[in-house]
Amino acid sequence: MPIIVNLDVMLAKRKMSSGELAQKIGITQANLSILKTGKAKAIRFSTLDAICKHLDCQPGDILEFRDED
Repeated sequence: MPIIVNLDVMLAKRKMSSGELAQKIGITQANLSILKTGKAKAIRFSTLDAICKHLDCQPGDILEFRDED
């Protein structure tokens, strides 16, 4: 899939654990892990909004498009 999720990069830059972020945004660690590994088929805007708010970043810092051609 050409959408790359860079959530682990932003977590490292902010020195925050996955568990801490999951707790702050109100989702399970399992669901955050699915998102981090790129296995998620969708993300709610409210979840993306919360992630960006708590990591002080833009959606483009987390989601990236890479053409497979």
